[in-house]
Order: sequence, then structure tokens, then C-alpha cells
Amino acid sequence: MRPPICLAGGKGMKRNFPARATSPTRNRDCNANNRMVILLLAMKSTARHFSVRQRGIAACLGWIILALPNWAAPKNDFADLAKLDFREVVRQSKDSVFPTVVFIKCVRESHEHGKKQFQEVAGSGVLISPQGEILSNWHVVDKATEIRCLLFDGRAFYADTVGADKDLDLALIRLRLPDAAKIEPYAALGDSSKLKEGDFVMAMGAPWGLTRSVSIGIVACTRRYLKGNSEYSLWLQTDASISPGNSGGPLVSTAGEVVGINTMGAIFGGDLGFAVPSATIREVLPRLREHGDADWSWTGLEIQAIRDFNRNVYFEGSNGVIVASVVPGGPAQQAGIRDRDRILAVNGLPVNGYAEEDLPAIRRMFGLLPVGQPAAMEVRRGDEKLAIAIVPRRKGKVEGTELDCPRWDLTIKAINQFDNKDLYFYRKEGVFIFAVRHPGNASTAGLMPRDIILEIDGANVATVDQLKDIHGRSLADIGTRTRVLLKVLRNGTMRQVILDFARDYEKE
Repeated sequence: MRPPICLAGGKGMKRNFPARATSPTRNRDCNANNRMVILLLAMKSTARHFSVRQRGIAACLGWIILALPNWAAPKNDFADLAKLDFREVVRQSKDSVFPTVVFIKCVRESHEHGKKQFQEVAGSGVLISPQGEILSNWHVVDKATEIRCLLFDGRAFYADTVGADKDLDLALIRLRLPDAAKIEPYAALGDSSKLKEGDFVMAMGAPWGLTRSVSIGIVACTRRYLKGNSEYSLWLQTDASISPGNSGGPLVSTAGEVVGINTMGAIFGGDLGFAVPSATIREVLPRLREHGDADWSWTGLEIQAIRDFNRNVYFEGSNGVIVASVVPGGPAQQAGIRDRDRILAVNGLPVNGYAEEDLPAIRRMFGLLPVGQPAAMEVRRGDEKLAIAIVPRRKGKVEGTELDCPRWDLTIKAINQFDNKDLYFYRKEGVFIFAVRHPGNASTAGLMPRDIILEIDGANVATVDQLKDIHGRSLADIGTRTRVLLKVLRNGTMRQVILDFARDYEKE
């Protein structure tokens, strides 16, 4: 039965209710109605300023408060609640960070279409220091030859990349400021580990190149694991709109602190966005400043959760993490670690890889181990507990160098064990065709992307510099010779290909 309305009837209301005895239950019902009316009064003054979606969120909050069975407020709290203005909470936190949002435009070099091209890309960033340091995404400034930044007050500066990490999709750039100049205001990095599902957040940035904007939503998940995109960190998932161009902008809490860097979002719908948590950023930020990258260590370990629901594989034990495989020749194999070993601790610190959401933190632990210094690992192998010392190496580049080969109408790239694992299986050091131009001499000859170049005119090719030298000599002799013989490896099969570059497609 619906509770009675404990207010004097107005127009359209029925005034005559059946008489009832006063009871604790009825008093609670009356309090619930009073709370609802006060909430509606507080929302009424703000509703016209919100979208349908935002009004829905506010209504849900009202019902949540009503659902609390033992909620009782002192007398004066009703008056305070009636004065509550959600707009003010949003405005205060927005005003703390919005002036620090930066609109970024980059000119980047691209070799993706068989020739060197320059493209203009746009993204976002947030100022985090008076020295003009800006946090953004790696994919915003990757291969940038020019970075321009527009500040909130209309000033524009060029910027340089201080450090970037592809695995985290994080970048730190710095404005080219006049000597001794300082930038204000700048944002504070908050603690993303304090966030809970349902907390309100704002996504700020420059969607679709529209300089800057802000959208509001909630934290949908604080520990989102995305297979293939969670090497060293989990993600904050939010339904605040994160559109193309928002990349690199701040995710802001209602306390006015940056709790994440917006990175990925749904192009259509706008209700699925992901941000790098500030807790992860705090760990790697000093390394970006010092090394120019995250300077990860590499152990050669591939790990798997003890309870792997997606693969329907469940191992014995409730602690540690399973070694799925070891890279041949890597530090782990050299130390004697084997597949199916269970790592229990590293340097005395316990390891917990019970579910796949736990794996990024473990990889980050491995990645932050000092390079060249033995790390003590406690390992269980069957019924035996072992102590194994592993010496991590520096991970180094995670992507190979690229080169444009004009007149040949192709671009090449160095093989990298992290970026091109399948090609690295065939050749530990070498180059491959990154892209071919259509139409062009390489495509006419039958060369294809991902062909590994082994030899050119009988000369071994193992590095980008070697191929650059051979290509340069061929163009110097173009008046007398316009053909070269390439030995390539395609899907494990050797091929001999004649490349005739007499035709100049660039002039046609």
C-alpha cells in the first residue's frame, strides 16, 4: 500500500484520508515523504538547467536517499538540504580545473600510406606545474614534428615532448616559456584509488577540435581490464562523454582534482569512456621526466591469472601468479623459471594474481624492478618451493624506426620484439615493408606490407641505416640503373622480387 501524503492538500489533491492510528511505521512513511518533497524542491530550481540525462541522475539519487531505511536528519538538516544546489558542486570543481585544460594541435609525420606525409591532429592536455608541464596521451603527440598549445586565457605556445610511454598511452610535454616565466593556474593530481563506482566525475577536453568543453557522468568501474590495452594499468571507466579530441584531457573529481587522463571513448553513444588512473600516473611521472620514457624493465615473463574465467582455466592455489610462458633467451628463462611455475613473492613482497584484473599491477611491479640488479623471486613448482634470482633488462623501444623510400614507393620499419612478435619470430634483427603506395613501383613489383627484406642486390639488410644507404646509392645511380633485386621473407616463404623504379609516380 502506498504511504499517505503528509502535506495539506492543494489543487487537484484529495483531502479526505481514512483515519489511522499513529504508529512508528507511519511516522517513517511521513519522514520519507518529507524528504522526497524537500529533494524535489531542491531539484526544481536546478532542473531547467540540466539535460534529460542529468535530471535522471539527480532523480536516481533522490530515490537512493529514500531507500535508506534508518536515515534520519536533525531538524536543521532539512533546511540545509533544501538549499543544496548540485550546480554549485559542479561549478566549484569545474572552476578548479577547467582553466588548466589545454587545446593541443600537432603536425605528425606518417609513413602509413607508402610515403612520408604530414598530418594535423588535435587533442587535449592539462597543465600540472608552473613550469608549463602538460599531461596528455602518447597517441596525441606520437611522431609529432610540431606541437602547439592554446591556453584558457588565449595565449599560445609551442611545446616539446619531455617523455612518453606507448604502453600506458601517456605523454608529458612542456611549453616553451620565456625565461623565468611561470604558468598559473595548474591542476592538482588527485588519488584515483579513493574513487568508488557511482562517484560523479567530469571529462574535460577539446572534442572534435572544438577548443574545450566539459561533460559530466559517474565512475562506472574503477578497475576495468581491457585485454590488449592493460599491460601495466587498469582503466577508470566512466559514462561522461569522451569523444575524439578529448584524448589527453583530465577526468576530474567533484573535489576539483585530476583523477585520470581521458584516453579512449565510444565514437557513437558517448556513454563508454576510459581514462588512465592518476595513481598509475603518479608512479611513472618522475620516470618520464628523468628518462624520457617510463624506462620499464623486462623479465621475459608472460603471466596468467590463477582463476582465468575467460579461458576457463583454473589453477591450484589462492595466491601468487602463474607463469604462462617465458620468452626464449629472456632473463626469466636464463634464471631457470619455467612454464606453470607459480610466483609467490618478489623481493619479499607478496604477489596476488587471482583474477585478470590483478595482472597489470604485477606487470608494473616487474617493470619497475631496477635494471641489472638481481630480484629475488619465491616460486612454487609442484610441491617444491624455490628461491630464484632474476636479473631484469631494460625493455627499450617498443616500436621500430620508420623510413620513407621515395621512388621505390614504399616505407620500411625496423622489426621490434614487442610491436612485431610474429616477424621477430623469423628474424631477431631486420626490417620489413611497413606500407606500399598505390599506385607505385613497389606495388607493381608485387611487394606487400610485412614482407621482411633480407637482401638487396646480394647485400645483407639488417638495419634501417643499411637499407637507407642502399636506397640512397640506387637513387644516385638512377641515370644508369633503375632495377634492384630484393630477397624477401613472406609468411615464412623466401621470394626473389625485381623492383623497377624507372617510373616516377610522384610527378604523374
